[in-house]
Amino acid sequence: MKHHGIDSGQEFDFGRTSENYARYRDIYPQTMYDKLTAAGIGKEGQSILDLGSGTGVVALHLAETGARVTATDISANQIAQAERLAADKGEKNISFKVCSAEDTGFADNAFDAVTAVQCFHYFDPDKAAAEIRRILKPGGLFCKIFMDWLPYEDEVIAEMEALVKKYNPSWNGGGFQRFDYAFPDWAKGRFTSESVESYDTTLTFTKEAWLGRVLSCRGVGASLAPEDVARFEQEYRSILQERPEPLQLKHQIHIELYRSTKTE
Repeated sequence: MKHHGIDSGQEFDFGRTSENYARYRDIYPQTMYDKLTAAGIGKEGQSILDLGSGTGVVALHLAETGARVTATDISANQIAQAERLAADKGEKNISFKVCSAEDTGFADNAFDAVTAVQCFHYFDPDKAAAEIRRILKPGGLFCKIFMDWLPYEDEVIAEMEALVKKYNPSWNGGGFQRFDYAFPDWAKGRFTSESVESYDTTLTFTKEAWLGRVLSCRGVGASLAPEDVARFEQEYRSILQERPEPLQLKHQIHIELYRSTKTE
């Protein structure tokens, strides 16, 4: 995958890091799922599509509510890991499909709700928004979420970002700063805004779990050559030896909830 606005057009593929992704990326706090439920996403019998699902982290949690969940991703490797995790958990309320967010192949009005967590910035926003509106039932909900670590407020994160930049100077996934929300162009004429919320959370990691989470990120495992990933891992292990365990790392979660304006 390439995107002109991401990493100077450098190619990346999360499928290259699917094993780490499956093992270390179930990190969203329960508060996030509680907010989804409170917003009306995740309940018995509801049909939900999770776009850019990766290894199915969010989809599997939503399926536990009794909702009928479909998880999609452009990477066959990611979906294969998601299917394995679902089988391991014995989860039956979930199905999987390899497809893009811009062309899912689902029927019109197929879903009560659509979620896109930590992935919408990889989509063509206008095409994806049109597709989401098409496959949502009239008045259906679309929830867009991202969670970012806070490098300017956490020295462990700042230290990690500096090391990623050392190995991958093109990576532009760091340096997150708080921002003021504005209603996006892709939503105009398609959705109304139901709610927008940002809140801070502190996530707890063992050193091994944090290392695995970093290795699975776009700037490392999804883009670097295997030998460079190995060198990065060795150097970061050495750095982490100086840190107390567990690591308490600052993040921000941003939740945007939209309702389709489609009436029929």
